[in-house]
Amino acid sequence: MHAHAHGDQRTSRILRVSLLLTLAYIVLLVISGIRAHSLALLSEAGHNLSDFLALLLSWVAVYFQSRPPSSTKTYGYQRTGVLAAFINALTLVAIAFLIFYEAGRRLYAPAPVQAGVLMVVAAIGMAVNGVIAVLLYRSSRDVNIRSAFIHMLGDTLSTAAVLIGGWGILLTGETWIDPALSFGIGALILWSSFGIIRETLNILLEGTPSGMELDHIAREIGAIPGVLGVHDLHAWSLGSNSHALSCHIQIADIPPSESESILRQVKECLAASFRIFHTTIQFEHAVCDVAHGCVVPVAGDAHSHEGHTH
Repeated sequence: MHAHAHGDQRTSRILRVSLLLTLAYIVLLVISGIRAHSLALLSEAGHNLSDFLALLLSWVAVYFQSRPPSSTKTYGYQRTGVLAAFINALTLVAIAFLIFYEAGRRLYAPAPVQAGVLMVVAAIGMAVNGVIAVLLYRSSRDVNIRSAFIHMLGDTLSTAAVLIGGWGILLTGETWIDPALSFGIGALILWSSFGIIRETLNILLEGTPSGMELDHIAREIGAIPGVLGVHDLHAWSLGSNSHALSCHIQIADIPPSESESILRQVKECLAASFRIFHTTIQFEHAVCDVAHGCVVPVAGDAHSHEGHTH
């Protein structure tokens, strides 16, 4: 618990520094974009504004995730970060389509662009976004932080494209390069956001965690001595790095003292092979029938024995 709290504090500090750097760069982009008549720079300002909101939401989410469970929030606030990442991705989609619209207008009504200013600001942006991306990379296992990391990595790549575009404008004088860069930035934003939307929706809808196969889990449990069958198996995510599982396991008609050993092995298998630590496991005697996912004891036979673990 102490190590987890220490990690949250470190991540919170990184996010605060990232917020300050991003805000300063947004101000620079807006001023420079207006002075240089560059839609690419103004598009980058919009992109970085979404990043600022992403970082802000991630920072708030880290605070809530560090709060302990309560009687009303028994698993704590682990999905706060997932929800923040989902909102971030939706804002990115909106920003991307706004950029597409403005870039289309600029193609029909070209404006002179000061390539020198464009290149200088883009170079500064590469440095700022690159530093933030490196800081976030070490904490990017959490989907909340990873969404912020992808934002900043995308910004680093897009500012590199703007720098190259500024050089192209400087050499050729072709102003269409500026809105063309904006289309590229918008496409990059969409690409980065769809993956986050897909992953966060899967968690919020309690889908099977990415990379897990229920058949594989059932086979691993079924290979444990004493396990006769596994059914009604469910796995879902509490947060981006916290998973839960529930299932019914069929065993022989043995006393609880013997079934405890099977239960312990099942828990150890799930923790070691799948990093699943929150489990609810129900034991059933082999004499039970299963109908529609519910246990129906055969008439005249012994009652099922249940063992739960959390």
